[in-house]
Amino acid sequence: MSNLKEREETFERMFVRDEELRFKATARRNKLLGLWAAEKLGKTGDQAEAYAREVIKSDFEESGDEDVFRKIRRDFDAAAVNETDEAIRGKMVDLLGQAIAQVKSE
Repeated sequence: MSNLKEREETFERMFVRDEELRFKATARRNKLLGLWAAEKLGKTGDQAEAYAREVIKSDFEESGDEDVFRKIRRDFDAAAVNETDEAIRGKMVDLLGQAIAQVKSE
């Protein structure tokens, strides 16, 4: 019986660790995405960092990535930045891969 309890606790710890890594990687991806978008919007320095924080915060509106995508899309449209939906979504995927690698290396 003790063995079963130990296995259950091990799986719970693994689940918690995986969720923490997923959260950190997503937040890192959103920061990288925000910095990329800020550059496209002509923002630099503190303005770019502030914009990246806005992108990170936008991810708390709902589950999934659509809230982040909508923020970038809306801001690009308002500033007449010519990027397709596919380019934005592709960048999100690419940057998630980078973010995962960065988080794992920490």
